[in-house]
Amino acid sequence: MIKRTREEIIAGMRDKIKNKKPIAMGSCGTGLTAKLLEKAGFDAVSPFGGGKLRSNGWGSMYQYWPVYDANGELYNLCTQSIIPILKGDAFVLACINGNDPNRDMGFFLQQLKDAGVMGVLNVPSITAYDKDSEIYQILTQSGITLEQEIKVLAEAREMGLITATMPFDIEDSLKTIKEADVDIFCFHAGTTKGGLIGFDTKSTLEDTANRTEEANREALKINSDLILLSHGASLVTPEDGQYIMDNTSCHGVFTGSATERIPIENAIMDIAGKFANLKMK
Repeated sequence: MIKRTREEIIAGMRDKIKNKKPIAMGSCGTGLTAKLLEKAGFDAVSPFGGGKLRSNGWGSMYQYWPVYDANGELYNLCTQSIIPILKGDAFVLACINGNDPNRDMGFFLQQLKDAGVMGVLNVPSITAYDKDSEIYQILTQSGITLEQEIKVLAEAREMGLITATMPFDIEDSLKTIKEADVDIFCFHAGTTKGGLIGFDTKSTLEDTANRTEEANREALKINSDLILLSHGASLVTPEDGQYIMDNTSCHGVFTGSATERIPIENAIMDIAGKFANLKMK
């Protein structure tokens, strides 16, 4: 895989933005998905443990339950499936669990960088939990905090990695942007709807765009050079993505299920259904 520096990658994205070409990033749980995203023109692919779960037929939100070692799965996914398959047109933005008590996160970040990862994103994140919920209070009292995620993002930036964040609310967004000095801000509007296991969100596309833009406006007050993306909720199709581009200040979109789970479900169900209904001679 062709390797580029942090400066080269960011300059390339800013050049695209200057020329009115949107940024596209997408999560992946298999090498095949990463390969196809890169071939389609995506700027970054984001391996994460939840992506592997999703590719295995479960919801990616299973990553928020103690089913396995998220960072261990991420490292294996990056080194065994994702990085070897890429040409280098897309960079690897790895989704890391900053609240990992079993790892020295500085050492782990260096391992990822040495393997070819050029950026990190704090997913899974404590920001997925409602602050007034008991589970949130229990987790934070146990030491699982946004502050720890911010610390890891800041350390990653000092190491020369591109940093991104995808919080679920404006308060956490602003705190992370200010304290971690991230390069990329993607507002997480909610779990993507649709498909066999999508969340039946009440958030309309208009609401998704409005909440995203509200977060963008506040974020730009802290750092006007942020690369702004949108993700989740009712952003499901390319047409939805265009609506987001037309109605927000976003420079692009960050897809998950929209370019991985749902297209695979649709394609296989269509073709497999036709095979299952062949006619006997």
